[in-house]
Amino acid sequence: MDPIIILQAGVASGTVLLFATIGEIFAERSGVLNLGVEGMMLIGAMTAFSITVSTGNGWLGLLLAMIAAGLLALLHGLVTIHFQADQVVSGLALTFLGTGLSLVFGEGLNKAGAISLLPKFTVPLLSAIPFLGPILFTDQSVLVYIGYAILPLVWFYINRTRPGLHLRAVGENPTAADAMGINVYRLRYFYVFVGGMLAGLAGGTISLAISPGWFSELTTSGQGWIAVGLVIFAQWDPWRAAFGSYAFGALRRVILDIQGPQVLFGFPNPFFYNPYWGFFMQMLPYAFTIVVLLLGSREALRKRLGAPAALGLPYIRGERGV
Repeated sequence: MDPIIILQAGVASGTVLLFATIGEIFAERSGVLNLGVEGMMLIGAMTAFSITVSTGNGWLGLLLAMIAAGLLALLHGLVTIHFQADQVVSGLALTFLGTGLSLVFGEGLNKAGAISLLPKFTVPLLSAIPFLGPILFTDQSVLVYIGYAILPLVWFYINRTRPGLHLRAVGENPTAADAMGINVYRLRYFYVFVGGMLAGLAGGTISLAISPGWFSELTTSGQGWIAVGLVIFAQWDPWRAAFGSYAFGALRRVILDIQGPQVLFGFPNPFFYNPYWGFFMQMLPYAFTIVVLLLGSREALRKRLGAPAALGLPYIRGERGV
């Protein structure tokens, strides 16, 4: 196993998690928990692949994937922001809805054949940097480089701009934010929509950049649930989210690689074509999410981790704030 190849692949597949995790950070920073990331990613993957098959234009497919997932996220916003429904229940329902819609409208896409994927390229000079160059800047998809650009911009936006201050205020104390003239409902709708668009971008990245142009119910493979867990792991910080996303991406590649050779490090490989190992690994994303959500549900630990104080709580104008 070549560590350069593993880390290079980890950065590529970790970009999917990065987009989805940043989108969820935006939604949760505004106070709205959205567990529908998996469903929105599947809608994004299906839309991107379908539109690209029909038009041959991957960028158009990616744009419409973001819009479709964003509109699906707005449904969650309507249920939780306007009707003050339970955000956990609504998010789970959104996952089921997104999964069902993507499979219905995506029927037959697995037989559509190969499509033109978004381009890959190597960055001159930067690719020559020892160790990091081959990993970060050699033969990577254009969406990987977009991920590099988005990361510092998101951090700066959340922590160093007035709109970012308003975002944090709405998630921490919506009553005080409302008293200052900030439209809590409008901002929550907006950031839920942004989170959905980024989840759609993550799904489109799978279809058009990471996987060789295909779609099925296994396209996302639980990555939406990993993104939800990574938000808590990252303590709602984009830089920590990037570290966790790329680390998980590399881990997924390691898991695939160790199942390949019959001999590993001079000994018989116990994972070689072992079906039970495959079932166990498919379970891990869900187990990871459950553990992280259980830890994150403890009030004292949530405060220590830096969770937005109003996360998961509906805002009703006139009631006492958090």
